Amino acid sequence: MTAYEDLMAFQRQTEALSQVSGRLGWDQETMMPRGAAEQRGEEMAAMEGVLHARRTDPRIAEWLARAEASDDEGQAQLRLIRRNYERSTKVPGRLAEELARVTSLAQGIWAEARAKDDVASFLPVLGQVVRLRREEAAALAGGGDLYDALIDDYEPEATADTIGAVFDRMRPRLVALREAILGADHQPVALAGQFGTEAQLRLARDLAKTFGYDFTRGRLDLAVHPFSSGSGNDARITTRVVESDPFNCIYSTIHEVGHACYELGIDGDYLLTPLGGGVSMGVHESQSRIYENQLGRSRAFTGWLFGEMSERFGTLNVGDADAFYGAVNRVNSGFIRTEADEVHYNLHIMMRFDLERDLIRGALDVQDLEGAWNERFLKDFGVAVDRPSHGLLQDVHWSIGLFGYFPTYALGNVYAGCLNQSLREAVPDLDAHLAAGQTEEAVGWLRESLQRHGGLRGPRDTIRHACGFEPDEGPLLGYLEAKFREIYRL
Repeated sequence: MTAYEDLMAFQRQTEALSQVSGRLGWDQETMMPRGAAEQRGEEMAAMEGVLHARRTDPRIAEWLARAEASDDEGQAQLRLIRRNYERSTKVPGRLAEELARVTSLAQGIWAEARAKDDVASFLPVLGQVVRLRREEAAALAGGGDLYDALIDDYEPEATADTIGAVFDRMRPRLVALREAILGADHQPVALAGQFGTEAQLRLARDLAKTFGYDFTRGRLDLAVHPFSSGSGNDARITTRVVESDPFNCIYSTIHEVGHACYELGIDGDYLLTPLGGGVSMGVHESQSRIYENQLGRSRAFTGWLFGEMSERFGTLNVGDADAFYGAVNRVNSGFIRTEADEVHYNLHIMMRFDLERDLIRGALDVQDLEGAWNERFLKDFGVAVDRPSHGLLQDVHWSIGLFGYFPTYALGNVYAGCLNQSLREAVPDLDAHLAAGQTEEAVGWLRESLQRHGGLRGPRDTIRHACGFEPDEGPLLGYLEAKFREIYRL
């Protein structure tokens, strides 16, 4: 065997073990008994120890020095393996294992604290997570910016400065649009009523199929915080149900289907290799957000969904498809990021970006985080946080150490805006398909233009290749302004 073949055989085993570790995380959030939390932490640490040893194996450096690739795919494999090896060797094995153990425990503590609105019980373990992640960031940064080192885990090529510049350009137009909407004379009526759990879940499963989710290679379960897990031929999704708000379940499901379909749509030849997963979380979010918003919340698709909801739940308080479209896209300063309308969503992300950047850089102490959150939320949204589960405790991300992850949600929206523009140029009769509940044209274009390529290109190159132009925030902001000025008759 050549050095390249030896390296890829070793890498496939590492990727397979990583998938097993991911399955432990999926089980922890869906089916694991509560009493198993401490043991699961030790299991996760043990798995991370094995994975870290493989990712830093000296043979990788030897293989990389001798490996030769004959095509673009092989060169991309070597590029990603080299990048991962260089990053992994900077982090001590002890630290990698401790992070896995503490974040596994912290997730359970967060869930309990969220259920009880008890911030005080969560802050000590959050302090441990922040300390460990800062230590990891220092090892990775080599004297550079700590937060940039963590962003690189989720969005290679991006920095806090480049992301901050995008946010600075977006914020004024988003705030101006929000103010115009909230002051508009016409305000859509909210959907009201009670919608049974089982009926919502049946609809969620049907919608997942409508958007191309393959249940022979996945499953739908309930979780406190909806997420997608896995890749290759096993990509699972979760949702949650609020009986007074079916949009929570519907759009959480469609969002996670976007993530899962990206993984399931990657070229099968890349299975269990570095190219066999999404290239970045920003690109991943572009898929979940375009499925959820530009497709799922479009006038055409909600017209079809209105008929489905009326058939399954009876007469709705919104009398026609137009009113239903307004209800789906109703703008309000709500507390919860995952339930936020398209206008407010990025403002939620910008707030978290600033707070977590200050935490990692040492400008904000964990003990002061709740106060900083509440003060910033009141300033940005004009509403006082009424309880911790509507504030600091609403998101799972910080409990599991995902610092640097949040800004990728807004980058995903930016990328989705670009993809939507190109998709509609490529499929001019898209709305006719969506109005009939048919997404094949849309998801087919996304699969061929972006999803099947996996990690072949860098994040921005992936979007550029799919769209044919350099990605920026313009298409997203133009889409939002046109859509909501129509809905609110501005």
